[in-house]
Parts: sequence; C-alpha cells; structure tokens
Amino acid sequence: MFTTAAVATNVCALPVGAALDRYGPRVCGLIGSFFLAIGAMFFSFASQLPFDGYIPGYLFLALGGPFIFISSFQLSNTFPRHSGFILALLTGAFDSSSAIFLFYRLIYDASNYSFTPHQFFLVYLIVPVIISIAQVFLMPKFSYKTVGELVTQAEDPSNDIRPTDQHISDESRLARVREERRQHRESVVSEITSLLGRKGEEANKQTQAEERKKQMSGVWGALHGRSAFQQIKSPWFILITLFTVVQMVRINYFVATIRTQYEHLLSDHEKAVHVNNVFDVALPLGGVVAIPMIGLVLDNTSTP
Repeated sequence: MFTTAAVATNVCALPVGAALDRYGPRVCGLIGSFFLAIGAMFFSFASQLPFDGYIPGYLFLALGGPFIFISSFQLSNTFPRHSGFILALLTGAFDSSSAIFLFYRLIYDASNYSFTPHQFFLVYLIVPVIISIAQVFLMPKFSYKTVGELVTQAEDPSNDIRPTDQHISDESRLARVREERRQHRESVVSEITSLLGRKGEEANKQTQAEERKKQMSGVWGALHGRSAFQQIKSPWFILITLFTVVQMVRINYFVATIRTQYEHLLSDHEKAVHVNNVFDVALPLGGVVAIPMIGLVLDNTSTP
C-alpha cells in the first residue's frame, strides 16, 4: 500500500506540471481536492466494501497531495521580498501535514478505539471542502508571476502597440496614446522596484555575481538549445534521475520499515516502538522548526 502511494506521488508530478501550465493552479487545486475526497471516502467505508478499499484510498490521497502542493508554489510570488520564507512555509506545511494522522492515532488510543477510522475520515472530508472553497473564492485562477516576469513584461516596448491602434486615424493622437502607454510601463517598473526596496539593489549585485559564477562553473547552459528528447538522453538528466531514484527508494524504504529495522537492530520490540513514536513526532516537527532558518537563507543568499 505504501509502495503504491509513494510511486503514485512521484509519477504524478509530470501530469500535475502539465495541468498547471495549461489550466492554472485553481483547476489543479480542485482536482487535488476531488482526489482527497475520494481517498477519504474509500478509507471511511473500506470495511463495508467487497474489496480492500485501503489501497485505492491511499492511492487517491497520494494523487491529491501533489496537485495541491505543487500548484501552491506560485504563492511565494505574492510578496517578492519574502518569497523564500513563503516557499519554506509551504514546504514545511506539507512536511507537517502528516501530524494530523499522528494526532488521530493518539486520539484513537486515548478513546479506547471508539473513534474509528470511519468517523475520522468522514471528519477529514472537511479538508478537501475547505481547499475547494479557497480555490474558488480566494486563490487566483492563474499563477502569480515572478518579479522578473513582471519587469520583462513591463519593459517590453511592443506593449505600446495594440490592435486597437488601427482605429485611431489621427497620427498625433496615436503618438500621444503610445507615449502614455510607455509612461505607464515605466511607472510599473518603478513601482516594482520600490516594492522590492533595498533588495532590488542587492538583487542587481547578486545577479552580476551569479553571472560570474555561471561563466566560471562550466556547467551553466550545458543543455540550453537542446530538444526535450536530447536532454533526456544526456548524462546530466540520466545521472540526476538515478540519484533521485536512489534517494527516494532509500527514504521511502526507511519510512515504511523503521519499526521493523529497529526491532532487528535493538532486539527489543518496546524500544523499537519508542523509536517509531519519536520518529512520528520528529518528521512533522522537523519541517516546522526548519522553516525560519530556510526562509532566512533563501531570502538573503544565492542558491549555491
């Protein structure tokens, strides 16, 4: 069951990216909410189904996560000054989301098993409902653009020329209208710069430093100008794919077998259970604790 869900989560990233580019974050969020609701229903009524409903339930929960998580990355562009911190918040929230099932286990044990999975997952349906409402009434239909995209769009002189210009016969009036558009573009760029404040000046210096690093690295641009198929065949893609595969197998294997491994290593079931319980708390807690530090680093340093 865990293997099926882990594979689905990682393979799902490709169609999520395609849907995000084509239909935007709102549609992706609604699709993810639908999958979460289906998964919760399977878990809630698994005992009443003529087949093992836990496997498809876990599968749909795994499919819903990437649709919601990946489509939320664009929210880091809402406040450019703190984009790194916002991105760290989103990632930390995703890592910490497993805590809800930890809380359920504690409640389940404390209630002497009276709060059944059927009841819990019916309550859990609130999550996809809230996400759906937020996507429809609060979240943007299209992704927020980065500062670089906004500046590039604002600085593009072709925006001064529009199809409606052909209806303006007076040359002097047409020139005046285009001049007003140019001034508007420049004011937009100025507003973006003032929004970033001092960070805008630092960004220019950092950009120059990044360019020097790119020239010295010998790596930057190695796949520029190549088709998607050529990039997939290149050693760059193959090696990073192999690295990712090994790391994902290692991480997921450890998470799925931690209690079994420590029962073997410690030769003590009680100690293994204790280690497992500590890990259940440390996994979501680690995301929360690391958020301020990661956000600070992302907002004030370069990626390398």
